[in-house]
Amino acid sequence: MEGIFREEIETRQIDKFFCDEMGRQVHRYIKAMHGSLAMLEKFEARLRQLDIPEREKALALYIDLNRKVIKDLDWRMLISRAMANFCDSYGYFRDMVQDEETMNFYVERMQEKYIRFHEVMERNNKYGIKDHEGNMILQPVYDFLRTPYVYVDDLRTMPIIAEKNGKMGLVLPDYHDTVVVPFDYDDISLRDEEPWFELTKQGVVTLWPEE
Repeated sequence: MEGIFREEIETRQIDKFFCDEMGRQVHRYIKAMHGSLAMLEKFEARLRQLDIPEREKALALYIDLNRKVIKDLDWRMLISRAMANFCDSYGYFRDMVQDEETMNFYVERMQEKYIRFHEVMERNNKYGIKDHEGNMILQPVYDFLRTPYVYVDDLRTMPIIAEKNGKMGLVLPDYHDTVVVPFDYDDISLRDEEPWFELTKQGVVTLWPEE
């Protein structure tokens, strides 16, 4: 058979092995950001509970919030490692790596899976957030938005710091504008450790979520 024949087993296995490589990329990033071993182990334990499509989505969400994970990433190198795990001979591996059509196919495929960046948008001087497909994560009804960038977490959905009518609150990026902390606060700031948020109201500081 001439050329490289892509079929379901090949793409499924390359997806799996590339997902493992991307998980290692996140692992190295967390270590570089001096995340704690306990949180790193918690993060990876959560990943192991997911099947490959769910793990891809979870990693894409993490990358969206921590975009330096893929800064200067050599996609072809990670794909080559995934191909090496799939191939049962050096000759077949060499043919896959050297075939530009195949390599370009997998670069595009993996970037579509893992680069799913949200976008803050403005309408009538109000701010909202769209997902990578243009769907509204948060409606444009806020005076200010700040998406938390969390270096180490356990794949939870982190709320977004928002302002309405001069007051701060927390809303979930769940496409429903679910308020988890009401718009009663003078200031909300992000902490480097749990509890993740510091709430200030009339000079009184509390932490959220409460232990």
